[in-house]
Amino acid sequence: MKYALFLGCTIPARARNYELSARKVAEKLSIELVDMENFICCGFPIKAGDMDASELLAAYNLCLAREKGLDICALCSSCTSALSEVAHQLSVDEEKRRKINERLSAVGLEYRESPRVRHLARVLFEEVGEDKIRVHLERDLSGLKIASHYGCHFLKPSEVHDHFDQVEDPESLDTLVALTGAQVIDYPLKKKCCGGPVLPVDEKVAMAVTKEKLEALKEAGADVLSLVCPFCSVMYDGNQKSLESEYDTTFKLPVLYLTQILGLAMGLGRKELGLNMNVVKTKELTARLGL
Repeated sequence: MKYALFLGCTIPARARNYELSARKVAEKLSIELVDMENFICCGFPIKAGDMDASELLAAYNLCLAREKGLDICALCSSCTSALSEVAHQLSVDEEKRRKINERLSAVGLEYRESPRVRHLARVLFEEVGEDKIRVHLERDLSGLKIASHYGCHFLKPSEVHDHFDQVEDPESLDTLVALTGAQVIDYPLKKKCCGGPVLPVDEKVAMAVTKEKLEALKEAGADVLSLVCPFCSVMYDGNQKSLESEYDTTFKLPVLYLTQILGLAMGLGRKELGLNMNVVKTKELTARLGL
């Protein structure tokens, strides 16, 4: 399997641990991730301010991947959704495609057909599959209780993601976590937003949303929160200590990317998976696994 790797903006700046662990897990599973030098922003951050510009950015990236004959593998849920939505729109809207191509012509590109766009977690779930992942598992995580956070963009809009999982009762991430032997736990507010989209507008509301979910996870007895989006990690991992200080409470809930969890089960080490970069310390957690 060979994909053009789409890192987006947040991962290189704030989630190097995600990139490291994703590359290590992909290597284990013989997924070749090709770095594309000219990829730019997916367009999602400016969608609310300038839809045309947002779509143009996405179309530009789609064209670059198509020129290389590669499908796109993204690590960020918002990037995956932004690119997938534009690919879907351009496949059905001839007038929009014409306007996009007028602007792309300035850089010598023409949008003809989109490559497939897949989140890495979906690649693991659908294209690698449970059996192939099991072959590479060396460490049993059965002592851990892990809760999954799906977030807002991993599965929605469902039509642009081919309805590959149920929005109201998702199971893909839980299925992947369960392969490690860990106990996957359910909890209230499982489908609730991390609060991140509200952060630029009202920080207090955003943090209150994050706090509410962390409280639900604590009540459910989770040892780890697993997620697949860098900005969700900013809310749950990056802001967790600030929430503890502001509300005089304690969570101490390690927040790991799915690739870090799978990497641990594959026998990879702390630094290989960037666990030393997580804001909430993971040493106590990994000590339980003999690391």
